Amino acid sequence: MGHYAAAVWDHKAGIEITKDWNGIDQVLLRNPRGASAKVSLHGGQVVSWRNDKGEELLFTSNKATFKHPKSMRGGIQICYPQFGDCGILDQHGFARNKIWVMDENPPPLNSKESLEKSFVDLLLKPSEEELKHWPHSYELRLRVSLTIDGELTLTSRVRNINGKPFCFLFAYHTYLSVSDISEVRVEGLETLDYLDNLSKRELLTEQCDALTFESEMDRTYLGSPKVVAVLDHERKRTYVIEKDGLPDTVVWNPWEKKAKSMVDFGDEEYRSMLCVDGAAIERPITLKPGEEWTGRLMLTAVRSSFCFDQLELQSKGFF
Repeated sequence: MGHYAAAVWDHKAGIEITKDWNGIDQVLLRNPRGASAKVSLHGGQVVSWRNDKGEELLFTSNKATFKHPKSMRGGIQICYPQFGDCGILDQHGFARNKIWVMDENPPPLNSKESLEKSFVDLLLKPSEEELKHWPHSYELRLRVSLTIDGELTLTSRVRNINGKPFCFLFAYHTYLSVSDISEVRVEGLETLDYLDNLSKRELLTEQCDALTFESEMDRTYLGSPKVVAVLDHERKRTYVIEKDGLPDTVVWNPWEKKAKSMVDFGDEEYRSMLCVDGAAIERPITLKPGEEWTGRLMLTAVRSSFCFDQLELQSKGFF
C-alpha cells in the first residue's frame, strides 16, 4: 500500500482512509461544501455518495452481505470482464469481488483537476489463480473523484499487457436511491432499440416518451446517448447520468416477485431503488497487446426544476 497505508486524513486532498468491520480499507472523499463519497478497496466499489445536505444518493440493501469475497448489494459495482451470468466466471465478472490496491502510478492530473477535486486511484491486476480461469494479463485502473459541486466521476482504464488480444464487457452497476419507484421516470432513452433481458434478449424499440415503472424491468438500451436523466418527482430530484466510452445503458428493477427470491435484498426494497448503468455489453471491447480502453461515468444530482432538454444542453464533455 506504500505511503497510503500510513495516511489517516489528508486535509488538502479531502481524503480519509479508514477500515471497515472486515479490516478492508475504505477511502472517504469530502469536498468543502460537505458532500462525500466512500470507496471500498473490496471491489473498488463506491459504497456511499452524499450531497452537501448529508442525504444518501445511492441505494444499499439492508440485507446486503458485507463480507469478502461476496460483493455488496448496492452502491456502484465495477462489472468486468463480463456482465450477467454468461460464462465460467462469477456473475458480472470478478472485479467487484477482488481486493484492489492503491495505485502508486496513476495517470497524471492537470492543475485544474487537482484543485477542483478530491480523488483516489485504485488498481487491479490478475492473480495467479485468476489467470487459470481467465488467462489474460491486464491492468484495470479506477479513479473516483468528487468535485466541489458534489459531482461524482468514475474513470476506468483497462490496458492489455498480454501477448495476445482479449475481449471483455464492462458496466458501472449503479444503484440509485429513489423515493418510490412508481414516482420515477427516465428520460433520454425514447425511440431506442433495446434488448429485453426478461424475454430472451428480444430486440424491441422503446415507444414511450419517458420510461416509467409498473413491473419488473431488465433492459439493455443500445447506442444510448451520453446523457440520461432519472427524475424523482417526490424528492424533486433529478439524477443526471453522463457517460463516455460506454455505448449502452442498462435499466433494472427486480420488482416484488424477484425481490423476495434474493437473499441479500429486502422484500420491499425494490420500491426505493433503480439501477441505471453505463455499460459496454452488446459488443465486446477488444484490446490488442499494449492497447488501452477508457470508460467514464459522471453522476450529478440536481433539483427537478431542470428539464431534460436543459440538461442535454448543459451536459459537459468528458474528453
